Amino acid sequence: MWWFWVGLMTAATALIPGLDEIVKGGDPQRRAKAARRIAELFLVGAANFRPDHVNLFDDVLIGLVPHTELNARAELAERLSALANAPRGLVGQLAREDELSVAAPLLRRSPVIDERLLIEIARMKGQGHLLAMAERPTLSGDLTDVMVRRGDRDVVRRAAGNSGAVFSPAGYSTLIDRAGHDGVLTLTVGQRDDLSASQLKDLLAGSVDIIRSRLFDVVKPGRQVAIKQAMSEISGTPVRTESRRDFAPAQRTILALHGAGELHEAALLGFAKNHQYEESIAALSAMSTVKISTLDRLITGERYDPILIIGKALGLEWATVRALILLRLGPSRIPSPADIETARVNFARLMPSTAERVVDFWRTRPPA
Repeated sequence: MWWFWVGLMTAATALIPGLDEIVKGGDPQRRAKAARRIAELFLVGAANFRPDHVNLFDDVLIGLVPHTELNARAELAERLSALANAPRGLVGQLAREDELSVAAPLLRRSPVIDERLLIEIARMKGQGHLLAMAERPTLSGDLTDVMVRRGDRDVVRRAAGNSGAVFSPAGYSTLIDRAGHDGVLTLTVGQRDDLSASQLKDLLAGSVDIIRSRLFDVVKPGRQVAIKQAMSEISGTPVRTESRRDFAPAQRTILALHGAGELHEAALLGFAKNHQYEESIAALSAMSTVKISTLDRLITGERYDPILIIGKALGLEWATVRALILLRLGPSRIPSPADIETARVNFARLMPSTAERVVDFWRTRPPA
């Protein structure tokens, strides 16, 4: 290959007479012109160069390229960003520039920028540099630690959405704290494959109901199960599973009561107080004509609102509605007085006409 390099230098000398003198101290215009020609020479032959050849180009270009105009440096950075053997010194010089049109292409994808340089730039430069860096194919935990600490909303969202990013426990903690004030970030973090069960629980604990619901809709089925489990642990409500209860005996009991003219609110209250779940649901079904399967899904959900709605539509007293709320929780759980008072106030404010419209909907189109 020695002959190749000799030929290359001969070509460079022919293209640029007095190259040594220009590199050492020529005027800016001559140095810029030389830089453009040498850079083009490197780009044309880059695939054939050995590391020592690349180092020689690096030594020459690192003193010339800063004298080129902005557009030329930006174009060079774009072309160098795709090369696995780009001159390291020159790439580092360009990646440190404040001008994003120059630095960003290299920060996004240059394979020759090492971890040390990336962390240095992440600590020193602005949000545009961090945003470009967040698009790299891989991001280490040390690098993302800096990014989630210094980055603005857009930087953190993009890093969190990068499947090649790794987050340390401390980085994840910061990410989850920030997600508490950013619904989009919550949705992004909640879909990461490396999110642990405890981290998911922390993420959900800091989010609002509407974001939790949206996250449940967009994640994979396996993550939906994990969300249900996490919400169960947060709320203390048992995980809602597909019902395997046998309602047949309860239905026979309710039919007998109905035939005897004894299916009324007092009977329902008695079932609820005795924690007879199947009989209570069967009674509500008979009284409202809503299917048992629909009521079972609704009442074992994450909220007690369906109990308030069915109670108001049937004209039940608060005592019965309260007993149904306690039935939903199970005999081993005691709700806080504040929760019960909130439910009572919501029940009092609920308009019968509104409740009846909802129940009519349940009759015709059972909720999923």
